Amino acid sequence: MPVALRCEGVRFSARALKADATRLLALLGRPRAELSVLLCDDAFIAELNRQYRQKEGPTDVLSFAMDDERVLGDVVISLDTARRQAEAIGHALDDELRVLLVHGCLHLLGHDHEAPGDDARMAAEESRCLVGLGLSAPSLVSRAL
Repeated sequence: MPVALRCEGVRFSARALKADATRLLALLGRPRAELSVLLCDDAFIAELNRQYRQKEGPTDVLSFAMDDERVLGDVVISLDTARRQAEAIGHALDDELRVLLVHGCLHLLGHDHEAPGDDARMAAEESRCLVGLGLSAPSLVSRAL
């Protein structure tokens, strides 16, 4: 199974997100790659953020890449933060989860919006993938530009 999805401490029906992840892998030219997606709460992601990035507090999405051609890695998404962001932007939680999934997967493939000049490239690739998933929401990177 190319996409594994787990919910940690949250209630959420993940069938649509799993289908989106499978389509996203195809859009990224990696249809046979394996991807793990974990949906969690703010407390869980805050601990990961502290442990792996030395940053306090929750964040929306974290990516943990694998050094493997077949296994892309793990994308961890906080449903709590995703809900707040969806409300602030005025779109559905499902749409925000798709935006965060795309953002996290692009990090797994080496995109880094904090690197000089890569923010515009990553925003463009996010937009391309979101359109490919049938979503017209602004990319996460473009919100910060």
